Amino acid sequence: MGLNTYKQIFVEQKSLFLYILFTNIIAGIAVFLRDPLYGIFGEDNYVTIHLIVEILIVFFSLSIAVQIWLISKFNKSNRTIFIGALFLIIGILEINHALTFKGMPFFIQESGPYPATWFYLITRLLFPLGLLTIFLIKEKDVSHNIRLLAYGISIAFCVVVSVIVYIPSQALPLLVDENGTTVLKNNLQMISFILQVMLMILLVRRMKVIPRRAILIVAASFNLLCSDIMFISYNDVYDIYNFTGHIFQVMAYWLLFKAIYYSTVELPFNQLMKANKSLEQSEQKIKQMAYFDELTKLPNERFLMEYLSTNLQQEKSHKALIVVGIGRYNAIKNALGSTYAEKVLTLIAQRIKNFVPEEYLVYKLGDDRFAIYIQQHDDSQKIYKLAQQLQEMMKVPLTIDHFEMNSDLYIGIALYPKDTTNGQDLMQFAQFATYEAKEVTERVVFYTAELMEARSERMVLENDLKNATMRNELFLEYQPQLDLTTGDIRSMEALIRWRHPVKGLISPFDFIPIAEESGLIVPIGQWVLETACRETVEWQQTYKKPLHVAVNLSMGQLYQKNFVNVVKETLHKTNLKPEHLQLEITESMTMNTKLIIPVLKELKQLGIEIAVDDFGTGYSSLSYLKDFPIDCLKIDRSFIRHILENPNDEALVKMILSMAKHLKLKVVAEGIETAEQLEYLLRINCDKIQGYFISKPIPFSTLEADYNKIQQFADEQLAMLKITQ
Repeated sequence: MGLNTYKQIFVEQKSLFLYILFTNIIAGIAVFLRDPLYGIFGEDNYVTIHLIVEILIVFFSLSIAVQIWLISKFNKSNRTIFIGALFLIIGILEINHALTFKGMPFFIQESGPYPATWFYLITRLLFPLGLLTIFLIKEKDVSHNIRLLAYGISIAFCVVVSVIVYIPSQALPLLVDENGTTVLKNNLQMISFILQVMLMILLVRRMKVIPRRAILIVAASFNLLCSDIMFISYNDVYDIYNFTGHIFQVMAYWLLFKAIYYSTVELPFNQLMKANKSLEQSEQKIKQMAYFDELTKLPNERFLMEYLSTNLQQEKSHKALIVVGIGRYNAIKNALGSTYAEKVLTLIAQRIKNFVPEEYLVYKLGDDRFAIYIQQHDDSQKIYKLAQQLQEMMKVPLTIDHFEMNSDLYIGIALYPKDTTNGQDLMQFAQFATYEAKEVTERVVFYTAELMEARSERMVLENDLKNATMRNELFLEYQPQLDLTTGDIRSMEALIRWRHPVKGLISPFDFIPIAEESGLIVPIGQWVLETACRETVEWQQTYKKPLHVAVNLSMGQLYQKNFVNVVKETLHKTNLKPEHLQLEITESMTMNTKLIIPVLKELKQLGIEIAVDDFGTGYSSLSYLKDFPIDCLKIDRSFIRHILENPNDEALVKMILSMAKHLKLKVVAEGIETAEQLEYLLRINCDKIQGYFISKPIPFSTLEADYNKIQQFADEQLAMLKITQ
């Protein structure tokens, strides 16, 4: 139990103390001012006062029943429904008690102590006995039919009791005679007293579940105990003790009404408001992540492109986009590690931001590039001079961890409207110039039309890619996913690779953009899907295990009109069961909801799982989490990399996990590289992980040979972690 819960219990205990103090004051007044109060109320006025009190009791009882009837459409707890049915009985019987009280007008039979006392005593026994039974049964969700059944039985019970009580022959023994209350009445009252004490003990023991509700019901029980004492003590129905007992009873039912209202209306509403607030805060954090680089805190490429799309059209002045690349960045990263390389990026970002004029906008692009957007200029030579000054600035060594190192910049420049009037082209041209700047001594290049020749090489690579499938140059590697709940490796992600006959292995980061731009991504995607399904079935048949495979989808594939049929035919052709296939989409694909949602729903109907890959990096709106038929979120490796050192990463990962659990989504954490990361994710109940720590991507040819080794390694790591926990 957390500190906040203890604080809440303490606050509520103070309230309980005040309730009990007020109750004792009333009891004291009744004991010490018995005769004066009786003289005030008198027998003539007591019937009217009693009726008013009973009306309040009936109101609170039936309000509880009606309130629960209304909210049970949303709250399907069996306990809640049974409480509503219980108070329906109490409310109806209290009506009968009020109408048959001595001195009331004729109702079915002459008013008197016999029916009135029996109606009252039945309700007093039902209250603690009913609540004890309800709180002792196991809470679970039930259907709406249970609500109708429970309330129907309650009404039938009231009818039966009313018939028995109203039988002229008086089937039940007397509780009040000419000498006052009988032994039977006092004994039944004492049984009610004991049951009430048992209820209080039970509630106190469960106070930590819903402290305020428990406190209110305990306070109500205390008032009912006091009413029992008063009802045992009175001499006749007009005795002030009897009246005080009714006052205690009213207070008890008022407190019960507050308790039920709090647990069924106020508490869920507060929880909903808290959840909405948390979601809004989370959405703001993710938006911050989507438009700003986490490391440098600079606005990112998404931010820049959206800004260019509006700014270029609004202001027709001469503009320039400078793209700055860091020399030897990959060498630094490979030699010294990613942590050191990130410190380099941070220092360079700070230098650039401090150096350029305030009116110039600085952005972070990719791994090793920055952009400087100049919204107005009148001389390209000034821009060239600025580029040279940036290079001069970098001649001052960077100091990192007491070490000094030098780095240089290569800079590409594109001009508006000279080179283009389109923001996308402006970015592309500036990047072309940056690539070219690596090859020249000055390290500064303005975009020219000649740079388009560089695209010829890209066209050659594109042509080679067209023939890659026919030449069997493409192949798949599989990266295992470890299920942290079972400790088994039962799923893998299929990753495409290209072995060029001349250039050797070509990174997917190089050929996938070419495939997407050229439209080759559709046939390549189909080849990946079919190959992954076929090889998975082969693996299943060999290993006799229900291996699942995850395949990445492209936007081009989802845009296919017959994509669902393509998937169906592939599954039929390869004999892979739909439930063994997971299709991964990226967040950027969620923007076109009208197109994507119907396709994903059809895939879901086939039994295929849908996952969102690299969650958080391409954010547009969180609404797709509730609108899209998805099953799984894959947390991007950028969140995992520094999860143990960066509190922000830790908080965001926990938030994503919590959000996923509430939405009943599975979570896969990518990029696990250390045992410490594994231990942390295991501790916060992440569902699955994948990364180099468990296994790098492996070809299908060695999958069978490597599987047992990988599983054994995973078992050893999980066993070690369980020992240390």
